[in-house]
Amino acid sequence: MSIVLGAIADDFTGATDLANNLVRSGMRCVQVIGVPEGKPDLSDVDAVVVALKSRSCPAEQAVSESLAALVWLQGLGPRQIFFKYCSTFDSTDRGNIGPVSDALLNALNASQTVMVPAFPVNGRTVYQGHLFVGDRLLNDSGMQEHPLNPMKDADLVRVLARQTPNNVGLLPWPVLRQGAGVAGERLKALESDHVRHVICDTLDESDLATLAGTVADKPLVTGGSGLGQALPSEYRSRGWLAEVSEAGRLEPGFGGALALSGSCSRATLGQVANFLGKGEGFALDPLKLAEHVDHLDAALAFAREKLKEGAPVLVYTSSDPDQVRQAQAVLGTERAGQLVESALGHLAVTLVDEGVGRLVVAGGETSGAVVSALGIRTLRIGNQIDPGVPWTQTADVGGAGPLSLALKSGNFGGPDFFTRAFEVLP
Repeated sequence: MSIVLGAIADDFTGATDLANNLVRSGMRCVQVIGVPEGKPDLSDVDAVVVALKSRSCPAEQAVSESLAALVWLQGLGPRQIFFKYCSTFDSTDRGNIGPVSDALLNALNASQTVMVPAFPVNGRTVYQGHLFVGDRLLNDSGMQEHPLNPMKDADLVRVLARQTPNNVGLLPWPVLRQGAGVAGERLKALESDHVRHVICDTLDESDLATLAGTVADKPLVTGGSGLGQALPSEYRSRGWLAEVSEAGRLEPGFGGALALSGSCSRATLGQVANFLGKGEGFALDPLKLAEHVDHLDAALAFAREKLKEGAPVLVYTSSDPDQVRQAQAVLGTERAGQLVESALGHLAVTLVDEGVGRLVVAGGETSGAVVSALGIRTLRIGNQIDPGVPWTQTADVGGAGPLSLALKSGNFGGPDFFTRAFEVLP
């Protein structure tokens, strides 16, 4: 059986975010971690999302891994390929969005793709090529302080032009509002002028629907999860996708409830504060992890004791940017990140082995580390908790039943996410 959509995501939470929106729009979806050696059972699957960890690695590595994912997906016979990156377009001047997009276009023998990072329901919109987070330009939204990918320029045409030798253009909102036909003609005109990458203005859900109708025939589309939510309806109208009920059905959750947070985004910091206002959590300190081997043991002991009480447990390294920079100055950015990821991965493996069956992880890098530590290769995508964040399940980890996971981008989720997530799991 062939699938309709094959997607390549540059981090774990981004993959889950996209898969969530596909499920919400009626596509049965499986997420795989890295490029598998074989093929999963696709007897009841419409879309497959390959989750890579290529967001912040060297551009050459990101290109190589993305091309490997493309080759594997092509073996499944998809009608379209989707390159998924963050809705905040958080890349650097060296990549990786531009180089990966160019490599995928070359491999597909395609001459043009669109860039649709907007996700209006989460406050990400694009106007005149400028990305807004809520009512603030990207570079005034807090993203300019991101510890790995600081975004200091909201002009996406300009940002992307620094990453690729190919021409970058704009599909402006006044043209888009005239409908898919007019927008399609504008894309063709840009293509005839050798414009390979087109940033697309997007202000609301209707703009996403128009874009879906405009780009469904392109071999490659790129962007955030908003476009992923709009495409299934277009596929269905073309007869590519059957109607299904309960595309996101999962088995009931069981076991202890654990939240691990490594993100330092404003949203996650607020979620940590909300949780601590109601109960206790354990703060992992990178400096203490480097100096005291018993610091991780203390976190483990805390979690074990709290799990006995039956309530959700939070272990976090999330802190404000100044504290992060202080730790990075002492330890080095790479070592500080490795210490945190290793510690949270160890906690996940140990506590899942001891009976945790419901696990929430906050942060793309943290999610990648935890999933890798657990040896998870395949996730079935369920219904969403908050926009962009679904529950998932895997049978890859041993236990009395499937392990339920919510892999949350740092920027996503409501203030009470760390408690409410467990309440909505069936």
